[in-house]
Amino acid sequence: MAPGLVEIQTEVTNTTSNLKTTLKASPGNALNYVPGRTIVKKHDETYEYEDLRPRFPDLHWDPLTEVSYHDKGLLGDPEFRNLLSAATSVRDYNPKIGTEVSGIDLVNLTDAQKNDLARLIATRGVVFFRNQKNFGIEEQRALGKYFGELHKHATTAVPRREGLEDVHVVFTGEDSPDLRALFTPSFLWHSDVTYEVQPPSYTSLKVLTGPPVGGGGDTLWSSGYAAYDMLSPFMQKYLESLTALHSADLQAQGSRELGRAVRREPVTTTHPLVRTNPVTGWKSLFFNPGFVTKIVGVPKTESDAVIALLNEVVATSPEIHARFQWGVGDVAFWDNRVTNHSASYGFAPHRRHAVRVCARAERPYLDPESRSQEDDLAERYGIPKANKNGAGIVNYND
Repeated sequence: MAPGLVEIQTEVTNTTSNLKTTLKASPGNALNYVPGRTIVKKHDETYEYEDLRPRFPDLHWDPLTEVSYHDKGLLGDPEFRNLLSAATSVRDYNPKIGTEVSGIDLVNLTDAQKNDLARLIATRGVVFFRNQKNFGIEEQRALGKYFGELHKHATTAVPRREGLEDVHVVFTGEDSPDLRALFTPSFLWHSDVTYEVQPPSYTSLKVLTGPPVGGGGDTLWSSGYAAYDMLSPFMQKYLESLTALHSADLQAQGSRELGRAVRREPVTTTHPLVRTNPVTGWKSLFFNPGFVTKIVGVPKTESDAVIALLNEVVATSPEIHARFQWGVGDVAFWDNRVTNHSASYGFAPHRRHAVRVCARAERPYLDPESRSQEDDLAERYGIPKANKNGAGIVNYND
C-alpha cells in the first residue's frame, strides 16, 4: 500500500442537494474528501482473480480460415418469451439501443432461452445483466461457444491461466495512466476486430473488479441501425454502393513497439459500409472509427470526408447511444455486427478488470431487400419517422 493511502469503506450519494459520505479510517489518518473520487486500497495480494490477470504469450498462430456459422438468434422467439418470462424486470435504456434484464441467472439458461438471448441482443444491440456472481469464466466461454466458434485475438492480453487463449483480458491497474491524450475521441469508438473476414457477432464482457458506481470506467455503445437511419435516403443509397478497408496493421504495430508478440499476422479486409443483420433483417452502418482506413473506389478527399462524417454520426449522436455504469459481476452482451462501443477513462486510482468472449459470425453482406430499423418499426407500431430535411425552420428551444 502506498504511503498515506488508507483503506476505507465509503458510501457516496452525490446530487445537487445531497452529499452523504461515510468513511472508516485507521486511527491517526486524516481523510480528505475529493468530490467524485473514492479512496481505495491500492493492491490486494490475495486478489481473487489473480489467474485472470493479463499476459502476452509469445505464440504464433496460422491465419484464420473461414468457418460455417449458424446464427442462434434465428431460433429465438420473436417476442423473447422463453427468456423474459423468467425475468423480474426489463428496462430499455434508449428507444434505439440498450436493455437491462433483471432476475436471470445466466448459468441456468435453457437452449431456448439462449436462442432468445441471441435474438434480443441482435434486436437491441446490447443487453445488460447485473451481479452475475455464478457466471465464471468457464460458464462465459461455454455460452460463447453455444453461439459460435470463439475468436482468439492476435495481440491483446489473455489470462495468466493456461488454456484460455480465446479470452480477452481488459485490465487497467491501480497505477495505469489516463491515456485519452493519445487518441481522438472518435478513434476510441470501435467494434471488435472488424478486420477479420468473419468479425464477431455475440460478445460478452464481465467486470470482475472495477470502480464504484460513479467512479468512472463506464462503457458506451452506439447503434449501427440507428446510425444508418440518421442519414438521408440519398446518403444511404450512396453508402450501400461502397466498401471500406478494415486494417489490423496499426494494432499490430502498436503491440510490436511495446515489445509484445503478434500472434497472428495482421490482415486488411474489405467489407460493405452497410450490412444486413441476418436475425432482424435490418440494415446497419458497418463503420468502425478504430479500424476503417479508406473507402474503396473514391478519391482520397472524398474518402476522408465520408470517414469524418461517419465518425461524427457514430461518436456524437446521443440519440443512438447507451451508457452503462458497471458494478462488480455485471455482464454486457452486444452484437458486434451492429454496434460500436467506447470505454471511458478517468477512474484512477481504481483497478478495472474484465474478461471478454466473442463468437465468430458470418462474412458481412448487404441484402438489397433488407429494411431499415426505422421503416420496420414505423410500419409495425406506427412510430413516426424522423424529419431529415435539414433546410426546415425550427425553434431550437422547443
